[in-house]
Amino acid sequence: MAFRFPSDEWIQELSRQLNESNSYEQSAKDWEGDFIFVIAPDGSFAETAYLFLGLKHGKSTGAGLLSSIDEKPAEYRISAPYSTWRKVIDGDLDPIQGMMMRKLKLEGNLMKIMRYPKAAKEIVTCCASVPTEWPKG
Repeated sequence: MAFRFPSDEWIQELSRQLNESNSYEQSAKDWEGDFIFVIAPDGSFAETAYLFLGLKHGKSTGAGLLSSIDEKPAEYRISAPYSTWRKVIDGDLDPIQGMMMRKLKLEGNLMKIMRYPKAAKEIVTCCASVPTEWPKG
C-alpha cells in the first residue's frame, strides 16, 4: 500500500518507521525539537500542506496533517515547494545541504540541526522507505 504525499497517513507512517528505527533512535537520542514541514504549491501540487512531526530523544512523539501552520507549536518550520520535498524524500537532495543552499527555508536554529547530521540522514532514510504515491500535476 502506498501513502499519498502529503497526507496524514504518510506522516503517520513516517512516525511509525522512525519509532522502529534503531539507527534513528541512536543518532537522535539527545535531540529535542518538533517540526512542521510546509509543502508549498508548484506545478505538481496545487495547495499548501502542513505536516507535523514531533521528535524527542530518538522517538517520534506524534505526527499529523495540520489544517494551518499555527495549529500546533513547533520549534522548527521547514518550507519548500512540493517538487523540492520530492527530491529530499527520493534522496536526491540532502536536507541540511538544502537548507544551506536555501532550497529549504528554515525557521529555527540551523546550528542545532547541524549538530545532528546523522539524525537528519536517518529521517530521510525512513522517508525513502515510506511507500509513496506522488500526486500528478
